[in-house]
Amino acid sequence: MEKQALIEKVNAALAEEFEKEITDITPDANIKETLELDSLSLVDMVALIEAEFGVKIKSQEIGGIKTFAELYDFLEERVK
Repeated sequence: MEKQALIEKVNAALAEEFEKEITDITPDANIKETLELDSLSLVDMVALIEAEFGVKIKSQEIGGIKTFAELYDFLEERVK
């Protein structure tokens, strides 16, 4: 999947799931702050991404991902 298509798919899925404007999701934005995630909704986000992209994400991996750009890079490596 081309990176721009991946970014658009991630942004659309997260904006819909967490009822945010797609324009709020920018590469340098903090994921937890932008989506207003608590520990339970973080699990929901991981489950959504796993389902959308057919990848498995370990809890220690997601803990190191702070921004959307880091999430895009992580997924780009996994989806190849």
